[in-house]
Amino acid sequence: MLPMITRFQEAYQLDEVTVVADAGMFSAANKQALIDAGLHYILSVKTPTVPEVIETWRRDNPGEDYTHGQIWTQASASDGRKHTTPNSVTHYQYSHNRARRSLRGIKEQVAKAKGAVDGDIAIKRNRYIDLSAPNKKVNYALAAKHRALAGIKGYETDLTALAAQEVIGHYRRLFNIEKSFRMS
Repeated sequence: MLPMITRFQEAYQLDEVTVVADAGMFSAANKQALIDAGLHYILSVKTPTVPEVIETWRRDNPGEDYTHGQIWTQASASDGRKHTTPNSVTHYQYSHNRARRSLRGIKEQVAKAKGAVDGDIAIKRNRYIDLSAPNKKVNYALAAKHRALAGIKGYETDLTALAAQEVIGHYRRLFNIEKSFRMS
C-alpha cells in the first residue's frame, strides 16, 4: 500500500497525505508503515469494550441516555496496551440510527439463539449461543455487552489538533469516494 501512496504523492506533488480507511480494511502493519513514513491517518476502530471515556461519562451521568451525535474524545495512551498508538486520539460518536439497527439485530440474534437452544430451530452460526458450556445456552452476557456498545463508533487519528467533527466528517466522505470507485 505504501509504495502506491508514495507514487501518488510524487505524481501529484503532494506534501501531506492523510489516509482514511475502515478498520476491516486496514492492518496494524499498514498503520505502522504509515506512521513510519510520516503520513497521517483517520481510521474507524473496532470497539470491543465500552471505552474508558464513555464509562466515565456514564458514571458522571447516571440514568442519562446518550444523545444523537454525542462525541467523546480519548487520547490514546502509550502505556503498551494492544492497538494503541502514541500521539493519537480516538473520537467516539453515538448515532441513534446506528443504535436502533444494532439493537434490532441483537434482539433477532438472541431470539434465534434461544430458539436453537430450546430445540425449536437448527443451530446455525450464532454469536449468542455458548457451545462451550456442558449444555448449550444463550450467552446473555455477550448480548448485554453488545447492547452497551450499540450506536457507538470510534475514529482514531494522529491529527490530534483536528476537531472531532472534522475527523468524523472526513471519514464519512470515504463512503462517497468508495461509491465513485465502484461506479467507475
